[in-house]
Amino acid sequence: MKASPPSIYNRKPHPSDPEPVFDKSISPLKEKAKALGFAAIGFSRPERPLFFDQFCTWLSQKKYGDMGWLAKNVRLREDSGSLLDGCQTVVSLAYPYAPEKPLTKDGFSVARYTEPKKKDYHGRLRKLGRLLAKEITREHPGCKIRVCVDSAPILERSVACSSGVGFIGKNNMLIVPGHGSYVFLAEILTSALLPENNAKPMADQCGFCTRCLDACPTGALEKPFLVDASQCLSYLTIEHPLGVGKETGRKMGECFLGCDICQEVCPFNQTAGVLTGPELPPTGEILRMGDADFSEQFGKTSFARAGLEKIKSNIRALGSAGRS
Repeated sequence: MKASPPSIYNRKPHPSDPEPVFDKSISPLKEKAKALGFAAIGFSRPERPLFFDQFCTWLSQKKYGDMGWLAKNVRLREDSGSLLDGCQTVVSLAYPYAPEKPLTKDGFSVARYTEPKKKDYHGRLRKLGRLLAKEITREHPGCKIRVCVDSAPILERSVACSSGVGFIGKNNMLIVPGHGSYVFLAEILTSALLPENNAKPMADQCGFCTRCLDACPTGALEKPFLVDASQCLSYLTIEHPLGVGKETGRKMGECFLGCDICQEVCPFNQTAGVLTGPELPPTGEILRMGDADFSEQFGKTSFARAGLEKIKSNIRALGSAGRS
């Protein structure tokens, strides 16, 4: 019998946990980050990422599906300091997204990160990162700055882990205690030498829990900390260039874009079952949309990444599986 999974609500502090990110002695930079809505902030040096060797092994096993860009610029991923001349500090940031699952009017859903009523997160986070970067330049005039939101070859989860922002769970998500894994990640590279505040990697707190591995509908989570992206529903419904087949449609449940199952079952996400009211038109209306209608309603949202035809293919896969 497996031990009960850990809970962030009754667990004792772990000796390897970093100091709380926001305390009475925090700097103006941390105060600003909190005011901007960031859930956590951490600082590290531009060194070889903590899990770089594991990443290279994963690449050699070709677990990345058709996402060939992940195998490019490996040397840059090894040395994030090379992405900014004179880089001395990497600021890691976690920004929460809504834990509620968006629904269509006919009861289907999409992954939480999409936040279909908001503009795509890349632009939103980049703007917030630039606002925060002004605090750095105010204290360090003339320093160089680069804000990254999925725009540079950085092993962002490894870097965030190194800075004490959170730990990487068995589902490969970065988990921020007190917030869970429903967070976007961003980085600020700077030539300013900012204090690390005794940052050190946060200890893994998954314990004997295997809920994420047990719940994965496709078996993409092959073992703790190893995902075959080519089998992951998030990849298959967003990044994969081909349509989703009937067999995959059976495994998608009611969700036609992305997948949150490995996060929903995680004890660190306290609002896993919460749903929103209908935010999206019924799937039939989406299927009838033309490019102009889709662009007007979703062109600036995260839906644009997958595109209209991919989304229609996903919905049809649910229909072929008997869920329409």
